[in-house]
Amino acid sequence: MDKRALAEFLRARRERIRPEDAGLPHGPRRRTPGLRREEVAQLAHISVDHYSRLEQGRGRNPSRQVLYGIARALRLSAQERTHLFELAGERERDRVDGPSREVAPGTLSLLDRLTDAAAIIVDDTCRVLAWNPLAAALFGDFAEKSGPDRNLLRRHFLEPGGLGAEHLEFVVTSVGYLRVAMARYPRNAEIRALVDELTAASPEFARLWESQELRIEHHARERFAHPRVGEVELDFDILTVPGQDQQLIVFTAEPGSRAYETLRLLRVVGTQRMDVPT
Repeated sequence: MDKRALAEFLRARRERIRPEDAGLPHGPRRRTPGLRREEVAQLAHISVDHYSRLEQGRGRNPSRQVLYGIARALRLSAQERTHLFELAGERERDRVDGPSREVAPGTLSLLDRLTDAAAIIVDDTCRVLAWNPLAAALFGDFAEKSGPDRNLLRRHFLEPGGLGAEHLEFVVTSVGYLRVAMARYPRNAEIRALVDELTAASPEFARLWESQELRIEHHARERFAHPRVGEVELDFDILTVPGQDQQLIVFTAEPGSRAYETLRLLRVVGTQRMDVPT
C-alpha cells in the first residue's frame, strides 16, 4: 500500500467533485474546493476518522468494501477505481516486480501482419518493446536507441522537440499508464527513477503528474509532422495485450484518404524493421 500516493489521489479526486454533483447543498460557508472529508465519509458509509486517516496517509489498509464505497462517493471512473484499488494494495498477488518485457510470439506475429498500419508494443511505462516497419518510418528507428531510451515519455518530455504539442491525447494517456504502473509496482526502482527524472526535468510532466489525472483514451486522433512526407493525421487505437502489462498501439488512416496514401508513401521511403533486444 502506497499511503502517500493514495492520500494524494483521494484528495485530488475529492476536490474536483462539486457538492451539487453528489446531491449535497453547496452552503454559504464552504471554504474548500469540492467535497469536505466528512461528506465523502458519509457518502461512502464509513467513519470520518477512517477516511481522514486515509487522506492524511496514516490509515490502515482499507477493505475492498471501503474502497468500493469511496469509489462511489468520489464518482470514480472504471480506470480510476482500478487505480484506487492498486494504490491501496488490492492487486493481483502473482504479479512480478515490474512490467514484463517479453513479447509473446503470437503478438509479434500480429504486429508483422499489420502492413497498412504503424504499430508498436509498449509496456505500461511507455517503453517500446517491438514495432513494425511503418512505425519505424513514422517515429524513427527505435533500434538506434538502447532499451531505457526507447521510451516515448522520455522522448517527449526530455528530447528537443519531443513528440510535439499535437500529441497531447497520446501523451496524457501515456502518463496515465505510467501512473497505473507505479501504483501496481510501488517497489520498482526503475519506474520510480523514471518518474523522478521526468518530474525534475519537465515542468509539463510535473504538472500532469501533480494533477493526479487518470485519463486513458483508447481511441483518438493525432497529427504527425514527418520530415520526409509532411503532415499526416492518423487515428490511434490502444489494445491491451491479455495477461501482460503491455499495449498494442495501432496508427491507421481511412483507406482512400490522403492520410492513407501518405502512409503508403511512408512505407516505401521508410526504414526496415530490426530485431528487438530485451
